[in-house]
Amino acid sequence: MEILSGAMMMMQKEYLDYVLVPLGLMVFMLYHAWLLYSIQCNSLRTVIGLNAESRQQWVLAMMSDPMKNGVLAIQTIRNNIMASTTLATTAITLTSLIGIFASKASDDHISSTKRISITLCFLVAFLCNVQSIRYYAHVSFLITAPTLRDKRKYMEHIAKTLNLGSHAWSLGLRAFYLSFSFFLWIYGAVPMFGCCCLTSLLLYFLDTTAKITRDIHSNSFRKESGTNNHDAEAALEPDYYPLAGDNVCQNTSVDNV
Repeated sequence: MEILSGAMMMMQKEYLDYVLVPLGLMVFMLYHAWLLYSIQCNSLRTVIGLNAESRQQWVLAMMSDPMKNGVLAIQTIRNNIMASTTLATTAITLTSLIGIFASKASDDHISSTKRISITLCFLVAFLCNVQSIRYYAHVSFLITAPTLRDKRKYMEHIAKTLNLGSHAWSLGLRAFYLSFSFFLWIYGAVPMFGCCCLTSLLLYFLDTTAKITRDIHSNSFRKESGTNNHDAEAALEPDYYPLAGDNVCQNTSVDNV
């Protein structure tokens, strides 16, 4: 009887793993699918879209006077690089520790799947943060190099690169969030499912913006955007320094910077 009871309990646990774990992942993925749709259709309703526009305005403000704001811009980008470096180091360290533990353990396929899932989350977080560092390092050179004639496209390229770095950092951070659910999977499928639902709920409040926030953001930039854009172009235009050989085609090829 005891053997039969133990077998039934094992079957029940496996049944919960096969049902609740996919449901939890589906909740997490459906939320992010909705978030991606919101960013594409109405970006200002999300914090990601609002911050992307703010970073674009920040680039215009910094490049309105590169000699004065150059140090501030580099310092800000360096802080972002340090944050991405910390997360990347943490992710690869935890991946190594899990690999060492897994090499000494011999468990069933469910336990192996749990460790592999956690490891994949940390590897994705590491790769995303490395890409974030790459983009930020690229921006640190571009934002202080007044070498192009087409200032408008040049500044848009820098803002786009800066936003790509921020998006990569956000993806890495969300991989960390998902790893919490896989950690709780060690204690059972129910805690894992509950963590996925709770994480998605908390992220909803963190990722969406209130109407008053959107109004303040829009009104602030509407009043200053025209002045900032004009000042940026006016300030940068006299500071044109040709590249070697005065190759105008090379200067205007912004997308290959």
